[in-house]
Formats: sequence, C-alpha cells, structure tokens
Amino acid sequence: MSEAVRTQAAAKQADRAAKAADTSQIVVVKKYANRRLYNTESSSYITLDNLAEMVRQGRDFVVYDAKTGEDITRGVLTQIIVEEEGKKGQNLLPTAFLRQLIGFYGDQMQSLVPKYLEQAMGAFAHQQEQMRAAVQKTMGNLFPFGNMEEVSRQNMAMMERAMSFFTPFYRPMDPGASGPGSGAADAAGEIAALRAEVAALRAQLAAQKK
Repeated sequence: MSEAVRTQAAAKQADRAAKAADTSQIVVVKKYANRRLYNTESSSYITLDNLAEMVRQGRDFVVYDAKTGEDITRGVLTQIIVEEEGKKGQNLLPTAFLRQLIGFYGDQMQSLVPKYLEQAMGAFAHQQEQMRAAVQKTMGNLFPFGNMEEVSRQNMAMMERAMSFFTPFYRPMDPGASGPGSGAADAAGEIAALRAEVAALRAQLAAQKK
C-alpha cells in the first residue's frame, strides 16, 4: 500500500471518528504533522491556549492524529499542563508532588494512581464549590453596609484560609509540629479560627443594621 493510500485511509478513519462523536458535546480536533491543531467544529486552526480555554469553559474535546487516526488527547492535555506550568506565576503543581508522581511510574502501585488522583481532584472541586457557596451566602448581605474595602479584605482572607484547608496535594507543615496528632490539631485549630471569623463578620453585619 502506497503512502498516499495509507494517508487517505487514515483521513477517512479520522472523519468517521469525527462523525461518530456527538458534536453537540464533544469537539473533534485533528493534529497534523506540522503540529497544527484543526478544530472541526469551527473549521479553523487553533492553539494549545485555545484548548486550555475550552477546558476552563467545560467544553469536552478529543484530539486525533490526522495521519493515523490515533486518539492523542492524553498527550495534548499533558502538553497544555507543561505550557501552563511554564508561564510565570502560573505554577500549580508543587515540586515535591511532581517528584512523587514521577516515582510512581513503573511502581507496582502505578495502576491505582490515576483513579486516586481523579477522585481526589473531583472531591476537591466539590468541596471548593461548597465553600464558595457557603461564603457567598454568609457574606452576601455585607456588601450594602459599612466599609466596602474592609469587608472585601476580610472576605478574601477567609476565602484563602478556607481554600488552603481543602488543598489535597500540598500542605506546609509546621517545623515544630511532631507526633501523629499534630496534623489533626492544626486542622481543628484552622476550622475553629474560620468559624470565629464568620461569627465576627456576622456580628459586624448585625451592628451595621441597627
């Protein structure tokens, strides 16, 4: 079989895959030998930044090699992460976590890691949404009253404390902490402090309404 015939057959295979996908839900992207990405939905060439924005918008997509028809979505998503990590101020993955992740390749526990990471990130996203809803409900009535700058500062500080509590991958430890119960004690202390801040802000709201 000649190269031209193989290329034509691969293109037909990619087209069949594109038609089989639910285009209302999944965007089919083809990657060519020159590394260019072609969005079959918009009939235009796109970049990794465009794909990253689609992820943030909740748009699902699949990437096929235009020549072989192979699904290369995982590799493209990995490239997006590398690109994002390379941007100044965009670092999301701690170095210690990356070292641990690399260490799992070839390990007997390797098959369990993907499912664990998927569940951990799903739980984190759910907890983050719950915390945002709770903070919005608690703080929503504060904005018409008092010093807006001070209220915003307190709101942001409490949100940052809440988000850091639910971070699953990295949590700085107190160098002076020791013993199996120290982590639990720190967590309990943060929860108590967070509740105290909420109570203080509620008291401030009550005083402003008088």
